[in-house]
Amino acid sequence: MYTRYLEMHVMERQSAFLWGPRKVGKSTYLKNKFPKSVYYDLLKTDLFLKYLKRPFLLREEILALDEDKLFHPIIIDEIQKVPALLDEVHWLIENTNCYFILCGSSARKLKKHSINLLGGRAIKYNLGPLCFPEISNNFDLINIFNDGLIPSHYKNSNSSKLLKAYVEDYLTQEIQAEALVRNIAAFNKFIDSIAYNHGELINYSNIARDCAIDAKTVKEYYQILVDTLVGDFVLPYAKKAGREIITATPKFYLFDVGIANKIMHKSITEAKGPEAGKALEHYIFMELKNYIHLCDLDYQINYWRSKSGLEVDFIVTLKEGRTIPIEVKISSNVHHTEFKNLKVFMQEYQIQKAYVISLESTSRLVNFENLSIYVLPLKTFLEKLWSKQIITQ
Repeated sequence: MYTRYLEMHVMERQSAFLWGPRKVGKSTYLKNKFPKSVYYDLLKTDLFLKYLKRPFLLREEILALDEDKLFHPIIIDEIQKVPALLDEVHWLIENTNCYFILCGSSARKLKKHSINLLGGRAIKYNLGPLCFPEISNNFDLINIFNDGLIPSHYKNSNSSKLLKAYVEDYLTQEIQAEALVRNIAAFNKFIDSIAYNHGELINYSNIARDCAIDAKTVKEYYQILVDTLVGDFVLPYAKKAGREIITATPKFYLFDVGIANKIMHKSITEAKGPEAGKALEHYIFMELKNYIHLCDLDYQINYWRSKSGLEVDFIVTLKEGRTIPIEVKISSNVHHTEFKNLKVFMQEYQIQKAYVISLESTSRLVNFENLSIYVLPLKTFLEKLWSKQIITQ
């Protein structure tokens, strides 16, 4: 069992949401963190059917609880399965001393039915796949590429079968069961298509042609994946400068690098070549996203690309406007000529410091006039990131 980095500070009478993709360990975390809480698991068919038909029963049952049970948050897992329960929870928060932790893997149904999210009365937490501090003593890059970082998958001898089951049982069957898509054959083709294009600029027309659907449906499918926490858009850094840049076309990353490689039927055996480079970039996105969520930072991750093809992998924009460019290189010997894109970006936007993540064995600082580019080994970058030396609060 992994010790999770997440710290939920739920004060008495303060409710919270915990969001995260399926199987990342939300239920395990909550049961360990709040062992005395009353726990409702809507994955249990009997509970699901009972509250689906008669949601008011939850209110009546909670009102009948002994006083000592109300000293701890009441946990409802997979809340999105019965959206009407949120109204009952809202009433209980307003009219009693109850407080709740509502756990879910999708807010789509709640939004679709215009269900209130407790009127802003609940703190939001996110839990994703394993992050570097949780595996730092057991870090294996090739395993990360192939197994991914869902806790039950990482370094599991049956990871291939587990990944296959995740893709087949959740990404298709469960999304269909939730009535989120009707044409499951087209959705399966869409999943195959986006895996091969993840981390690239989205071309809705090409994907629509491959899947024999229209571009509007492709956009809807992408939004389903975002709403069910299966993936994220990365928008272009759109601050205007002297040259023409991409300002509208997003990229897309699945939530786990192992899932992406499983869909593509890729097995990476060494940390070199374009496939490993793509996987490393995906993994760095996962770490940046995890760091921002777990440290509760209001920062954005973008990419930058000029219309002439110059590109920087990630631009982290801090709340106060400070900008951190980050390039990812699957190389043990990054040459000065490979800094061209970073240099252009830094000069365009008057940025003094940037980072290159590499497979080099030692850190080094490369100076170009007033520009400072830190070339860091992968683990050094991750250690500095999670010790708050790169993206500060």
